[in-house]
Amino acid sequence: MNKTVTLLLVEDDDFERKAVRRALQKRRLANPLVEASDGLEALELLRGENGNGPMSRPYLILLDLNMPRMDGLEFLKNLRADPDHQDAIVFVLTTSKEETDRVSAYEHNVAGYIVKSDFSEGFMRVLDMIESYWRVVEFP
Repeated sequence: MNKTVTLLLVEDDDFERKAVRRALQKRRLANPLVEASDGLEALELLRGENGNGPMSRPYLILLDLNMPRMDGLEFLKNLRADPDHQDAIVFVLTTSKEETDRVSAYEHNVAGYIVKSDFSEGFMRVLDMIESYWRVVEFP
């Protein structure tokens, strides 16, 4: 079984996508990184629509909530309704400190809800935590 975990970053902000790429390079993590700019594009990538094959497992999703076309909460709703991807492991990375967003995300069985406060040093700690997670946890 392939143990390399692919990261699916669902984020509409170019600056934050670049910050994630830089953080992965800084940590010398060679895990494949797939990027989607909103929930619709992420679902297409996971399902293998538009001429691509479905995304192979294991994968871990890093999800922003505030995006155009399909936001993170709508993406979670669709993901959990999809029998092929309902068990996906999702960490929310967002600027939203709204209690309603946090509650809604956990109602959709996210593995964690992380507020992006300091996207440089703070994100490195988040990345350490997520790396430890995928090295210890057995993926479906």
